[in-house]
Amino acid sequence: MDLLIAFLIFIGAMVGSLTLGLPSALAIAVGLLAFTGVALHRGYRLAGLVPEALDAVKSARGVVFVMAIIGLLTGIWRLSGTITVFVYYGVSGLTPGLFLLLAFLLAALLSYTLGTSFGVTATLGVIFMAIARAGAVDPLIAGGVLMSGAFFGDRASPVSSSANLVAAVTGTEILRNVRLMMKTGAVPFLITVLVYGLLSVRNPLNHLDTGILAAIQAEYGLSLWCFLPAALMLVLPLLKIPVIRAMIVSIVASGAVAVFVQGEPLAEILKVMLLGYHRKSAALGTILDGGGLLSMSNVIVVLILSAMYSGIFKKTGMLKGVQGKLSGLAARIGRFPATALVGLGVGMVFCNQTIAILMTRDFMESVYTEAGAEREELAIDMENSVVLLACLVPWGIGCSVPLQFLGVSAAALPYAVFMYAVPLTYLFLKKKKRPGGATAGE
Repeated sequence: MDLLIAFLIFIGAMVGSLTLGLPSALAIAVGLLAFTGVALHRGYRLAGLVPEALDAVKSARGVVFVMAIIGLLTGIWRLSGTITVFVYYGVSGLTPGLFLLLAFLLAALLSYTLGTSFGVTATLGVIFMAIARAGAVDPLIAGGVLMSGAFFGDRASPVSSSANLVAAVTGTEILRNVRLMMKTGAVPFLITVLVYGLLSVRNPLNHLDTGILAAIQAEYGLSLWCFLPAALMLVLPLLKIPVIRAMIVSIVASGAVAVFVQGEPLAEILKVMLLGYHRKSAALGTILDGGGLLSMSNVIVVLILSAMYSGIFKKTGMLKGVQGKLSGLAARIGRFPATALVGLGVGMVFCNQTIAILMTRDFMESVYTEAGAEREELAIDMENSVVLLACLVPWGIGCSVPLQFLGVSAAALPYAVFMYAVPLTYLFLKKKKRPGGATAGE
């Protein structure tokens, strides 16, 4: 009963934070106090809980550092024109009869390079939605297409915060995970391309408004050097350069492009890396604003507090009853379906992709361990379920914010083909390893 009360307090705090527009970290802090109260009620002493929680925070410092680097990267890429040059040449190369397909492919490329769904929908997405509306393309279809492209990279990019978080909490290697995600995502990607190709033919642009190109040309130096930071981020991991080193190299290259191509002073570069990018001119509105270390502050605090949760759960074993029931569920329907259901349920309740990842790991880790499964199986099962499913919940942050950027309702979600094609195809195609090395379809 005490554990149920703690969960209800946690849920209430999350609903309150969403309603009032407060940072989710506040709700996490309230939940942490509630679960600490459960531990104290069950006879554990605070002096024994604190060291365990701090040890869990220490183990999470690697992913916290990665999140900070991602914040710096997304800020300086805006200043250097790296994101803008993708948008400019993407719009320039649009073919009216293939608009939807090209929108998906460009959004997928940018999201893989940038690693963020919010960044893609708030920049490329806003511009492409304006083009779609001006060209009489159904906004709901265009919105779903752009959601699919944005979450392609959110799921599988080596610089994605969710991909790095999954790797960290499962103790797996990010580049190996990326390779496995590309392998398991190949079939749904091809299905998505086919669907969007057909939709493109049926919904061509009647008119291509290129006014945005003039606005970009007036404010940026559109040199091919602007592609360099993104090219480095794409190529270096393929050469087995560690992701963090690749990101740092990309940041340095972005700084050089900002100075020598955009003519920005060093002080402005440092400011943008810390506080984010804010365009001085109103010509492009707030489309390109964002990024910076400050933009990751809520995520970093959530990670630190959530790590403390894990430490307390581990010390007290208060989730063992739930984990036992989930083991029985996994034995009946398979580990991946059980993980998908847990991830979707947590995403529906807590409305947050980061929390869904962390709590799904807490609930399901012992299920995989007891079955003799490798850590990579849990990581890829989570990538192919909770990472995407939590962002198909209309009231969740991962879904509602991109939809708000795109200016469409949740009615666009049926057209976000890639987001549900991944878990559905994986459900039927996955081969699971049983203890002893035998394989069987799950």
